[in-house]
Amino acid sequence: MNTQALSVSGDTRLFAIIGDPIAQARSPMLFNQLFAEIGANAILVPMQVPASHLQVAVAGLKAVANLDGVVVTVPHKVTITEAVDELGPNAQRVGAVNCMRRLPDGRWGGEMYDGEGFVSGLRREGMEPAGWRVFQAGCGGAGKAVAHALARAGVAALDLFDVKETLQRSLVAELQRLYPQVEVNAAGSPSQEHDLLINATPCGMAAGDPQPFGLELSRAEAVVADLIMKPERTSLLCAAERRGHRIHLGRHLLESQARLVARYFGLDA
Repeated sequence: MNTQALSVSGDTRLFAIIGDPIAQARSPMLFNQLFAEIGANAILVPMQVPASHLQVAVAGLKAVANLDGVVVTVPHKVTITEAVDELGPNAQRVGAVNCMRRLPDGRWGGEMYDGEGFVSGLRREGMEPAGWRVFQAGCGGAGKAVAHALARAGVAALDLFDVKETLQRSLVAELQRLYPQVEVNAAGSPSQEHDLLINATPCGMAAGDPQPFGLELSRAEAVVADLIMKPERTSLLCAAERRGHRIHLGRHLLESQARLVARYFGLDA
């Protein structure tokens, strides 16, 4: 790692990433390397914030005058919208935020780049999702962002599953309304028809977690993707590799969206 990323002075601009858990986050390493690369006198630090303390923690962060932005991860991406004064276009569509910044007038804006990062990551790996039929498990904050971005990217169909049926039904209805050209359905498991299978749930983050969905009915040509950053190869991805699937790692999303978020923070060279 470039040691410049760890150089801190009195005028260093501060950024935080908040979530619970936070040990899995790769953002501190990635963003601090990026800050060094573009010559920004800035540092991003991880902060574990339980949901029960989110309101007081965010109020405290906003009071830190040299803190300019916050990256938001599980499980706060939806509830954090209540702490934002101005939502960007993606955040308005999705109803979730993965980054916040202090605006010139002192208010706070929020935006969502998970979806754009995921689609960009696919394309950087040589995969074009337009025309694909997609199965996705997880309709929460990140899952909503990815589903919206895939619909805008021109997928033929989105089959969505969530153990919380209210989330599943709500996202299916929302996407059907906004993207009538895409076939959107509630689904229970992958099938032979799917080109891409996505885990947008936290299942696989902790040792002993069950797999978010089975692969028994999927075809070998289907790509299996996981949004989880750590472990890099979840149990789902390991099972997919054993079956001969091409896998797509969570870090591809993060690496693709890092410059978008840095630009949103006003730091991209």
